[in-house]
Amino acid sequence: MTMPLITYQTLHPGLSIDCVIFGFYQKEIKVLVLKLKNFEKWSLPGGFVDQTKDVDDEATNILKRRTGLKNVFLRQFHLFGDVKRNSDAHINALFNSKIIDNDSLIWFKQRFVTVGYYALIPFSPSQIFTPDNLSESCEWRSLKDIPEMILDHKEIIDSAHKTLKKELNYQPIGLNLLPEQFTMSELQAVYETILEKPLDRRNFRRKILNFAMLIPTKKQRVGGAYRSPYLYQFDLDKYHLALQNGLSSGW
Repeated sequence: MTMPLITYQTLHPGLSIDCVIFGFYQKEIKVLVLKLKNFEKWSLPGGFVDQTKDVDDEATNILKRRTGLKNVFLRQFHLFGDVKRNSDAHINALFNSKIIDNDSLIWFKQRFVTVGYYALIPFSPSQIFTPDNLSESCEWRSLKDIPEMILDHKEIIDSAHKTLKKELNYQPIGLNLLPEQFTMSELQAVYETILEKPLDRRNFRRKILNFAMLIPTKKQRVGGAYRSPYLYQFDLDKYHLALQNGLSSGW
């Protein structure tokens, strides 16, 4: 199925949006990607900007339209504007694969800059996505095993990951990546996976507790071979306050 005729009057020329959606599962960062129909490469959930809409609102709309995801808090992190990012060879390949039609060819061949957004969402192996009619499937892929992507989408993913690592030094993380109650080791695993380095267990525990965002519960994780660890949960008020004001020290 080809992309329907672009209504040039309603879309902002030369401007697009691409979303990097991260999940966390079994000590691995996952990225949500789309497999285009009749095309060998994959893409990020993305699209064009309606001239009558706010860019942030359009990011939310595009993500919902391309994947079915709703109520996702997206953060704008970078503008990608390499003059060679939108090559004629790529557009011709899309045309030959009947992803875009002849009437849309001129629109797609113009220069585009794209606004990058990222988000962290809960991961579920059984989650069902509803990709749009241009996409064959919508899947989680390991950050370490990203398939061949269109345009500069691999660069956008790498940039989003670098941004995530930097912001981990100033803002809390874990609310959307862990179950409601979790162990200290599980929280540490999230930090180590994103930072791509080991953290001292005692230092991590001391620092994370000093942030005063965790509420210890009286429950313990049972079923393991070792002593059952206690479970924690986030103090949501303090967590969101830290998102606004930042943290006092990094990792």
